[in-house]
Amino acid sequence: MKPSIPTLGRRLALAALLAAGALPGLALAQGGYPAKPVRVIVSFPPGGAADQIARAIAQPLEAALGQPVVVENRSGANGNIAGDYVAKQPADGYTLLMSSGGTVSINPHLYPRMPFDPVKDLVPVAAAARVLVYLEVNPQKVPVASAREFLAYVKANPGRLTYGSPGNGSSPHLAAEMMKASANVYATHIPYRGAAPAMQDLLGGQIDFMFDPGIGLQHVKAGKLKLLAVGSPKRSPQFPDVPTMEEAGLQGFDADTWFGFYAPGGTPPAVITRLNAEINKVLRTPAFAERMNAIGGVPAPMAPQDFAARAQADSARFGSLIRSRNIQGD
Repeated sequence: MKPSIPTLGRRLALAALLAAGALPGLALAQGGYPAKPVRVIVSFPPGGAADQIARAIAQPLEAALGQPVVVENRSGANGNIAGDYVAKQPADGYTLLMSSGGTVSINPHLYPRMPFDPVKDLVPVAAAARVLVYLEVNPQKVPVASAREFLAYVKANPGRLTYGSPGNGSSPHLAAEMMKASANVYATHIPYRGAAPAMQDLLGGQIDFMFDPGIGLQHVKAGKLKLLAVGSPKRSPQFPDVPTMEEAGLQGFDADTWFGFYAPGGTPPAVITRLNAEINKVLRTPAFAERMNAIGGVPAPMAPQDFAARAQADSARFGSLIRSRNIQGD
């Protein structure tokens, strides 16, 4: 049975607090951490936002921990495959999940039978970045100059336009559903196994538009795609002249997603505390900020309990949308 939103929120907060409480006995027991390589399991394919964030953090984290940090990709089921894998690993801090917050806050609303309990079996370690989604069109397919013109064009051509996403229930998919519901328009969704293959089809003209989690901004700058709007409450600091979806007429539009690290439930609090501190140091470096700027993201250092609270808010925000639009996971 899916956990209710209030129950989910309470359990997220409790899990984070338990992880953050540095118990002296456990701290002593984990005094030698890490003593071997740390694996980071990315829940999406290479090239996507999660993969780029993980790899941007892995090298400096490796230097801080004094052990190799190995990034592996295990994509599928909107993060459930990677989440299930990490949830079943030893709770010793040597296997971490890098995923969008959707694995914890969105998937329980999408799947009637989860292969793992995302709250009990995973514990928040550290947020990494707030990733904005950017409404981009292939200008050869969609002849519009602004977000308002785009919404009018979609309304005038119901069902004719297609859009891609990293998969059913992914944040770019939910952003498009949010737009369709708010603007009362219809377009056809084509789910992919990750943002990178969807972006390739957008560039190739197989689909018309996409809410991009940042990987296509290089193509915007090259003139291959047209950026119309950002799906955040505020304008992107990287593109201050690009309006928000709210400025285009869609009130309260907020499709931001938060990427971060999780560990198997029961991981010692001292290990969580160490990892959180080291990851936050990386997030505050100019080098990481520059990497995030390239994909339109914003570094998001915070404590585990704050990351859990963010997931609770996202669960409430997206849960109602998922139910109203009858969205189901793959």
